[in-house]
Amino acid sequence: MIKSLIFVFLGGGVGSVLRFIIGKYLNSPTTGIPYGTFAANIIGSLLIGIILGLSAKDDVLTQNQTLLLATGFCGGFTTFSTFAYENHVFLKTGDFTSFALYTILSFILGFLAVFAGMFLVK
Repeated sequence: MIKSLIFVFLGGGVGSVLRFIIGKYLNSPTTGIPYGTFAANIIGSLLIGIILGLSAKDDVLTQNQTLLLATGFCGGFTTFSTFAYENHVFLKTGDFTSFALYTILSFILGFLAVFAGMFLVK
């Protein structure tokens, strides 16, 4: 159990740092559009599709590799809590168009990215 926790901890740390860097450079302070969060969620969805697809495919990845990459890295890299907060800000400021576009596109493209990742490893 300790070994599994270490893999999740290490992957989560790397994913979180990378998400921070992407957000720092891609989130727009002028428009308020969270491009970095959006990119992290879509890329993370694609990656988790690829990782879990590889994990299920002929045991390409070990359980520890899956914990490190899917649970740890993708868990730290994707940002649902930040996504929820940013939508709260859109609603609070009355920016219903950005709220709708950001929410709908995040869900649709996120799901499509997972399916694409699974498809790519078939």
